Amino acid sequence: MSQNEMCPRFEKAVNILSQRWTALLIYQMLDGNSRFGEIQSATGVSGKVLSDRLKSMEQEGLINREVIPETPVVIKYTLTEKGLSLEPVLRDIEKWSQNWIEEKQEA
Repeated sequence: MSQNEMCPRFEKAVNILSQRWTALLIYQMLDGNSRFGEIQSATGVSGKVLSDRLKSMEQEGLINREVIPETPVVIKYTLTEKGLSLEPVLRDIEKWSQNWIEEKQEA
């Protein structure tokens, strides 16, 4: 394969991670945030967008969704092996950002 040809697997991986909020949600879940409300408050994502993104991540096999039949019903999300395997990638992006992205200056 020439360098000008995009590997279909690489392209799909980049498309998954570049979907708005996905990488940030995975990153937050690495720290143990697993309930909808915990994830939402940690990221500031709206409820509808978070719900859509979590469904997409579940379909891609990045997270598991567990319904605990309590009152009220508790829904927990956990990273799958596939989702957890992104940790080194996201940690490397974090390191890169520390070196190359300037912090916003407060006005």
